[in-house]
Amino acid sequence: MFRSSSLSSLCHPLFVLLLLQFSFMDAPTNNNAKELHNLSLMRAFVESHDPSSKEVDDSELSRFLRARNLDVEKAGLLFLKYLKWKKSFVPKGYISETEVQCDIAQNKTFLGGFDKKGRPIALVYGGKHFQNPKPGGVDDFKRFCVYTLDKIIARIPAGQEKFVAIGDVKGWGYSNSDIRGYLGALSVMQDCYPERLGKLFIVHAPKIFMTVWKMIYPFIDDNTKTKIVFVDKKQLKPTLLEEIEESQLPDIYGGKLPLTPIQDA
Repeated sequence: MFRSSSLSSLCHPLFVLLLLQFSFMDAPTNNNAKELHNLSLMRAFVESHDPSSKEVDDSELSRFLRARNLDVEKAGLLFLKYLKWKKSFVPKGYISETEVQCDIAQNKTFLGGFDKKGRPIALVYGGKHFQNPKPGGVDDFKRFCVYTLDKIIARIPAGQEKFVAIGDVKGWGYSNSDIRGYLGALSVMQDCYPERLGKLFIVHAPKIFMTVWKMIYPFIDDNTKTKIVFVDKKQLKPTLLEEIEESQLPDIYGGKLPLTPIQDA
């Protein structure tokens, strides 16, 4: 049985503050422990189905695991699907410029600086994208997405995993409405490059764009939806400056950094 003086000391504000501090410190540790435990289970699962996954580092497996809320089976199946896709769709391990000349010629994708968290910035002009009419045109656009994503990821510094994108749809019209291409790009991003997107700013969105956006939106997973921000034209520069220093902000938005075409990055 506690003495009254002992009970009094347990209720002392300093003791309560220390107790709260340790309880908050334990939470992320437990979460990290769970992720590490599930990661080991996931590795065993994928390696038993595809021995080539032994060459994959833990950071890549962890992204797939987090994309499925630490569900080992769902993450493992997604990763195995990704390995199969990569072997058939990117057999050389990369996409060369010669394979995506049609999309490069549209001059629609650029790289900028880095945001305040050290994430590289990419800019895509939606009004410069046009559907490739030839057979296999959707696959060609998906190859361009892989080419672009690999270029961006190559610029991610150590200790960071994500990038930031600005989707500028100024001047976008129905001639740019490539639903199949958009859905193909979305599947590449969500299924093959999970947990890479940090934030997407959509700027200069005309009303006509929102018609197509409503068709695409249901296919975006809930985690990705939280990373998408529509920026009001009047608040464009202030909003971007919340995340990006002026020295790293693209000059077309009032910053000081010129953009670099994706093929020259």
